[in-house]
Amino acid sequence: MPTRRPRPTRATYPARVKPFLLLATRADDVAADDEYAAFLRYSGLREDQLVRHRLEQHPLPRIDLDDWSGFIVGGSPFNVTDREKTAVQRRVEAELADLVARVVAADHPFLGACFGVGVLGSLPGGVVDRTFGEPPTSVRLTQTEAGRTDPLLAGVGEHFHAIVGHKEACRVLPEGATLLVAGEACPVQMFRIGRNVYATQFHPELDADSLAERLRIYAGHGYCEPEEADALVAQARAADVGDVREVLRTFVARHAR
Repeated sequence: MPTRRPRPTRATYPARVKPFLLLATRADDVAADDEYAAFLRYSGLREDQLVRHRLEQHPLPRIDLDDWSGFIVGGSPFNVTDREKTAVQRRVEAELADLVARVVAADHPFLGACFGVGVLGSLPGGVVDRTFGEPPTSVRLTQTEAGRTDPLLAGVGEHFHAIVGHKEACRVLPEGATLLVAGEACPVQMFRIGRNVYATQFHPELDADSLAERLRIYAGHGYCEPEEADALVAQARAADVGDVREVLRTFVARHAR
């Protein structure tokens, strides 16, 4: 039987907690708003506690790390392996690379979901390419030995389901990274750098309803064909992805200050 550690005690966030910053890059307003709502819903944060900055609309101002409890990067239509990039995409990638270098040096709390793997996986020693892309649906994942003792995976089963959907993935971990979760089709599903910097290939904020919404927007753009969308959503609905929410909740509970 799969082992599961006790779920962590939920924190009561102080009224004046330093906010978390969600760095978003989805140009489609429906997808962007649905993503923000999902992160709010499954983190338990209020809007004043999870500030959203849409990088595709506005350059990132200089960030003082101490002003923020932590940083979250959501999914993106951008891929670091894209052969042709707009000026906006090049700017976004440069701004995130600068922030991530500072975050890693300070070991400041950071959780990058999906696109975060491309950002963190591109650090020295890492290789991000299109070897292990996955269609958008639910997959079965397994914690590694290091994952079974990682605090962010407390309360998550040793084997669990999560929703994925990506063209690129991390094939070789960057220097100093620890693999925490693996998948059959995509070996690198979650890793950690230092003690507080994380990337997940899966979406801890995504449920089947949001997946259906995103496929109405992104089907036919290299993730899946439009005629495949209903079957992929049905497969996601058939899987219990409730456990994966604990990754997001625990990240917030551990670092809200």
